[in-house]
Amino acid sequence: MSASAGDPFGEDTGTQQQTRASVLGGDFVIRSSAPQLLELAIEAFGGLPRHRLERRPPRLTVRLVLTDRRRTWTRGGAPPPPVFASGAGLLSATIDSGNFAIMDPAMSRALVSVSNAMLEQPYYPRYELIELACLTLAARVQGLAPLHAACIGEKGNGVLLIGGSGTGKSTLCLGALADGMQLLCEDSAFVAPTRRLVTGLPTYLHLARDALAFLPAGALRRAVERSPVIERRSGTRKLEVDVRRLEARIPRKPLRLVAVVFLSRRAAGRAPELHAVDRSACIARLRREQPYAVRRYTGWAAFERRVADLPSYELRRAAHPAIAVRQLRELLEQLK
Repeated sequence: MSASAGDPFGEDTGTQQQTRASVLGGDFVIRSSAPQLLELAIEAFGGLPRHRLERRPPRLTVRLVLTDRRRTWTRGGAPPPPVFASGAGLLSATIDSGNFAIMDPAMSRALVSVSNAMLEQPYYPRYELIELACLTLAARVQGLAPLHAACIGEKGNGVLLIGGSGTGKSTLCLGALADGMQLLCEDSAFVAPTRRLVTGLPTYLHLARDALAFLPAGALRRAVERSPVIERRSGTRKLEVDVRRLEARIPRKPLRLVAVVFLSRRAAGRAPELHAVDRSACIARLRREQPYAVRRYTGWAAFERRVADLPSYELRRAAHPAIAVRQLRELLEQLK
């Protein structure tokens, strides 16, 4: 829809449709007059279990608007990266005048604008605008600690896997799936500190094609091979595997956090792959590896105390992900 002299703010939104979604323990109503945008929201959050972190889950609303703003990037290339800003209680992520998200945590609502040009590359509006708006709202409204981490589990208990690029988080998550473990999230985990509950989006797993070498022939490997390829802003191409379409074990409830595991780029060699980390080292690594949460999460001090009381470990790279998965499964069995 385009602005005109009679409607400069684009307030005439047309007939609204809506979909509902459960995201990080929040109940979302997502409205739009553009079916294409509602479909993106369904791709992002459809089929997720209804996790509960509070007795009365917060109700949140998101409005999606489709615009006909001109393209500001080369056709076929990546759009500009989002620019983040805040003020007057609002948070924003702006790609250009037609593509942005504005979040209002105090009012539990967000506005997301997407241009027709951006829809030609649906990964970007889905991931950088729609998912960002919903995850940010749900986390801020409920006071969740936002972590750059994966989480796998078994029998309702979960282990955080913390490590930067190159430490093998995604390959380890794939190995856990192949071994029948629960996968809660690959890249972003959200923790309710007082109860040590972890939630996330068990939706997409992003894998380099060479991760296929660790999968035996069978249905899982064929499904991963058939997954579409997306290109990250770094230029890295990844298989985008929809976990919901696999015969995978997705946690029906938030997992109870029982341990923290830091992933290391170092090969284990003759040393044990998994070894304990003391409390002070755990705190130091959390602060180093979670700069956003340390600076912006208002409950960080309490979170740090609660998590540092848990057992923590370093997991060095094994010759095969299955070895690491076996050790993590044994760890969960010990801590149940």
